[in-house]
Amino acid sequence: MAEERVEGKPPSESTSDLAGFAPMIVIPVFNEAETISEVVAAARAHAPVLVVDDGSEDGGAAAARAAGADLLHHPRRLGKGQAIRTGIAAARSRGASVVVTLDGDGQHDPQDLPAVLGTAQSAPRAIVIGSRLAEPDALAPDRLNAIRVAGFFVYWASGLKLEDTQSGYRAYPVALFDDVALRHGGFVLETEVLIAAAGRGWQVREVPVRAIPRARRRSRFRPLGDGVAIGAYLAGRVAARWAREAAAGGWWRHPRRRRAAAAATATLAAPVLLVLLALQALVARRLPDVVTPLVERLCSQVRLDLAGEPERAALMTLAVPPEAPR
Repeated sequence: MAEERVEGKPPSESTSDLAGFAPMIVIPVFNEAETISEVVAAARAHAPVLVVDDGSEDGGAAAARAAGADLLHHPRRLGKGQAIRTGIAAARSRGASVVVTLDGDGQHDPQDLPAVLGTAQSAPRAIVIGSRLAEPDALAPDRLNAIRVAGFFVYWASGLKLEDTQSGYRAYPVALFDDVALRHGGFVLETEVLIAAAGRGWQVREVPVRAIPRARRRSRFRPLGDGVAIGAYLAGRVAARWAREAAAGGWWRHPRRRRAAAAATATLAAPVLLVLLALQALVARRLPDVVTPLVERLCSQVRLDLAGEPERAALMTLAVPPEAPR
């Protein structure tokens, strides 16, 4: 693990109690001094808060500590994925049974924490995702389209049918990370953990949360760098799924033929879709929106859900075979 400096007070007794439900909220931040105090103050009403400062240079770390958060500090910027890893490791050492991640830029409403925590407590073997698509108008068209494309390919690759695979508002059982090894950083980690968890038999549940538009700063998600990285990771998972389809044989028979045809069309169109998504993110106001109709036509998850429950079970089995014990 990267070198880090630990600041703040010792964990509370409720957090260090290993018996029962013991949540900790982990907030990775990079230069979020304008918003982090408000986020921490609201989140502390629901659980202890640990802020992982990823090499900020704007005084955000001091603001988080003043608002009552415990603080971990990366001496230089290592990326969101490493900040989450650092936070999970620290939460585990402090006795947390569940780690809730949310962003420090104000786009996630801490008032939704009771719904996320309640679902996590009732489903101890599930990742809980705060889905922002209950209010899709709160998301920019390029982000909404990217979420839909990613969701389609996550469904095809893993069998997980989820609305918002890219939400960073999540609850992770700490025990999950005894079962799942994560190899990627950045924003890819949040996609990788879903597919890896499915391969180990963990559940994923979604609860609706508010998406608050960023009024002060653009998203730190980079359409070219981060979007391409997620696309490359999913391309590998999709290729592995196609290899299993070919090995299984008989996929040309109804109804899997229709499902495979839908996935094949989207797979072939994916390079063009990725270029269009990047252009939409960079010059959205200068071009007519030709991307949304294409995404809705090619990447609707309904196209992969054409048959009854027995066939869906077959889809799950083909998508992610159980991993070998480690």
